[in-house]
Amino acid sequence: MFGGIHKSFNRLLDSWRSEARAGQQKRTHNLFEAAAVYVSACAEDDQDQMDEAVAWVSPEALSFGVNELACRAVIALARERDESPRTVARQLLGLPAA
Repeated sequence: MFGGIHKSFNRLLDSWRSEARAGQQKRTHNLFEAAAVYVSACAEDDQDQMDEAVAWVSPEALSFGVNELACRAVIALARERDESPRTVARQLLGLPAA
């Protein structure tokens, strides 16, 4: 009798462990993580990594994340260079000074 209970309990524990492992493998990514991976993959011309990042979030969320990353990058560079964000953005895009 106790052998059957022991077997049932072990099966239950195994199923919980399997579910826990499956949950760990299926990690969700937030839009900022997707944007960072996407932009860095674009810079490195890594199409596989770009495709992976695109699958993590909706196109709208990725667009928002990329926009936010661009804004933060321009602000950080502007502070570092002691210039206006407009000047830095134009320089990065190769545009003449306004």
